[in-house]
Amino acid sequence: MPNANPYTNNSFQSSDLKTILHSKRANIYYLQYCRVMQKDGRILYLTESEKENLYYNIPIANTTCILLGTGTSITQAAMRMLSQAGVLVGFCGGGGTPLFMGTEIEWFTPQSEYRPTEYIQGWLSWWWDDDKRLQMAKKLQLARLDFMQDVWVRDKDFRAVGFDSKNEQIVSLQNRYKEMIFGQNSVNDLLTLEGRMTKDLYRLASINTNNAGFSREHDGVDKANAFLNHGNYLAYGLGATTAWVLGIPHGFAVMHGKTRRGALVFDIADIVKDTIVLPLAFICASDNASEQEFRQECLNYFTAYKALDVMFDTVKAMALNQDWGH
Repeated sequence: MPNANPYTNNSFQSSDLKTILHSKRANIYYLQYCRVMQKDGRILYLTESEKENLYYNIPIANTTCILLGTGTSITQAAMRMLSQAGVLVGFCGGGGTPLFMGTEIEWFTPQSEYRPTEYIQGWLSWWWDDDKRLQMAKKLQLARLDFMQDVWVRDKDFRAVGFDSKNEQIVSLQNRYKEMIFGQNSVNDLLTLEGRMTKDLYRLASINTNNAGFSREHDGVDKANAFLNHGNYLAYGLGATTAWVLGIPHGFAVMHGKTRRGALVFDIADIVKDTIVLPLAFICASDNASEQEFRQECLNYFTAYKALDVMFDTVKAMALNQDWGH
């Protein structure tokens, strides 16, 4: 008797894929002007040219998230396969920003009743206590500075344009803010301090890359602002992946407001944003790079410096309340 389910032949179990840990997956895709579909048990995107249609394969087992930009569509069968492979999908505007709905972080997250339990249970064991949540927010900010210190001392391209953890000015900035983090008495104070540090980094970056008069504007049309937006949303994709895989809902943030949607995604993304996205945005703007070139640089740096590993390790340590030695 023939099977009544027309999709059975193209279905698969997650176990059929070679398992690659999310923290080790290499790919983030931003697609535009194409159709994403399932064909012969694979996920493809189709682009139309004047003379022929071109199909490109997406290796879903090695992909963390897909951003669908202007002029895209996706089939139900493709969404089913992406869900089975644990790939997050987000719809966004041209160039990767903003993520819809509105300006919130909204991802289509694969549904699974088999989420890990220890991380959300550990997270909630301290999240309700304001004092404990403040201590975790401080640990998050210290992890952010540790990552910056590590990458900026190792990367020769960053060091060549002044992003160098051995540079006296950088050392002074990092040490000053580390000391000030310990002295903050509320999350709002910590957020204010974070904003001041980021402004100092913008000022430093504008000097290092001869971008005089730079002002951070999310709607700015200059390349530095556009690249900052684009790179930040790539980091949000990694942050969303981390929270989803560990089973921690996006509402349980430690830095951004309790009632802000997707706030935990912002928190997690902050671990790597200033270290990788900020310098690259200014360097690529100075080099007059294209958006595609900038995006590829971001993805290369995320992979080279194991940004997703750092996010996972930081959030897991916070959830389990492990001593990081700070």
